[in-house]
Amino acid sequence: MHPSEQFRIERQARLESYASDVAFQTLSRDWLQASMQRQYVYNFDWMGRPIIQYPQDMVAMQELVWRVRPDLIIETGIAHGGSLVLSASLLALLDMSDAIEAGTTLDPRVSRRKVLGVDIDIRAHNRAAIESHPMASRIAMIQGSAVAPDVVQQVRDFAQGYQRVLVCLDSMHTHDHVLGELDAYAPLVTPGSYCVVFDTFVEDMPPKFFADRPWDVGNNPKTAVRQWLAGHAEFEVDAEMEQRLQVTVAPEGFLRRRAS
Repeated sequence: MHPSEQFRIERQARLESYASDVAFQTLSRDWLQASMQRQYVYNFDWMGRPIIQYPQDMVAMQELVWRVRPDLIIETGIAHGGSLVLSASLLALLDMSDAIEAGTTLDPRVSRRKVLGVDIDIRAHNRAAIESHPMASRIAMIQGSAVAPDVVQQVRDFAQGYQRVLVCLDSMHTHDHVLGELDAYAPLVTPGSYCVVFDTFVEDMPPKFFADRPWDVGNNPKTAVRQWLAGHAEFEVDAEMEQRLQVTVAPEGFLRRRAS
């Protein structure tokens, strides 16, 4: 057996064992809760911009982008812009990889691949920092509620002509809002690609864990995902990704569109 195949088999067996390892799952969930209490998620930057994500989820996005090779990533929720810069930098790496494989040169400032961010309030200092970033040529932004009909239409118009679309939902985390985002943007996901719904972990935290927020146990992205999936057999949860990460803010949130 080739060593790379042996490595793959060993990894697969290890991941399958995690699915029944209740102690490991509990430890991971407890660590997530403890780290959230300490605002650990606010500690990181990506290429100089604050990114409110766990390192594990950043690695997961790298894996998905390499696997799917999207030419458009749609993100709801911008904040400081770190996630937009992460996605744009991953698309830039795809451009470079394509050029290397084809033996061609490229202008790094020009790309058909784009990241489109949507946020109800893009603060002026964040917009200025994003627009002056080296990755800015790959980034577009729309200000407005992600579920407002006019904003949804703008996103749909922007997405026309793209061949591989990946979506990330990370704005308001209430059930109804996420359900509206899923209805609006999941249909744009191309077969084999993903709609990643962040902060589904809220359902697994104690009640009133986010006392100053409108979301809670029973009213959060995971409850929205479960309801939405019941009527959308074209999507499935990528359970292996959750098993691989263990510590993630998106349990049951890596939604893969089945290949047609």
